[in-house]
Amino acid sequence: MRTNPKGGAIGRHDHEPHERSSAARLNWLRAGVLGANDGIVSTAGLVVGVAGATEDTSAIVVAGIAGVIAGALSMAAGEYVSVSTQRDSERSSLLREEQELIDDPVSELAELAGLLREKGISEPLARQVAEELTQHDALAAHADVELGLDPDALTNPWHAAWASMISFVLGALLPLLVIAFSPTGTRVWITGLAVATALAVTGFISARLGGSPVGRAVLRTVTGGLLAMVVTHLVGNVVGPQV
Repeated sequence: MRTNPKGGAIGRHDHEPHERSSAARLNWLRAGVLGANDGIVSTAGLVVGVAGATEDTSAIVVAGIAGVIAGALSMAAGEYVSVSTQRDSERSSLLREEQELIDDPVSELAELAGLLREKGISEPLARQVAEELTQHDALAAHADVELGLDPDALTNPWHAAWASMISFVLGALLPLLVIAFSPTGTRVWITGLAVATALAVTGFISARLGGSPVGRAVLRTVTGGLLAMVVTHLVGNVVGPQV
């Protein structure tokens, strides 16, 4: 039995719909790719900026490590707060719908039939389907048709926080390790090349997941990342000698 937002049992489906589970996996994968992209760009900008101010490898690495930790925690906290807010909203909607089903089941049945008619189902069939769905699991039916929610698959803020933090760290490690182990004279260029390659990969994956044009997505992602590196490196060159 699944539990509703109040903790009461409200029934359980044996299997999640294939489309919904596939969409959930795609959303998590897309979020992971975007988190890795953020880690690559922000850390690359930071270490290249520091490299513009000093050639001290220790200073660059320390700044990079601090940036990775701060960025990962920030991503996790931000994602946790965002998804918690979304989950609270989903729970409130389900609680409200559950109460409406208790207070006025007749009107709710008519509403469900009306929503089904809006999807192109004939009135007699819509009424029949609404009655059968209500008998099976009224809350699940209204949550799906009216709210677009699955009471069994509400967003989990902890999952989102961990996914964002881990993907950010994995992305951030690339520019940090490359600049740390590259020769001093060419470290910025090598890092830039590695970052451009990594961003091209994340742009390609994001485009494929989202069904958008690959070339445009790759160009946008790589250009944005390299621009961030150029700007921070120039800032480091200008500010470094003054400090």
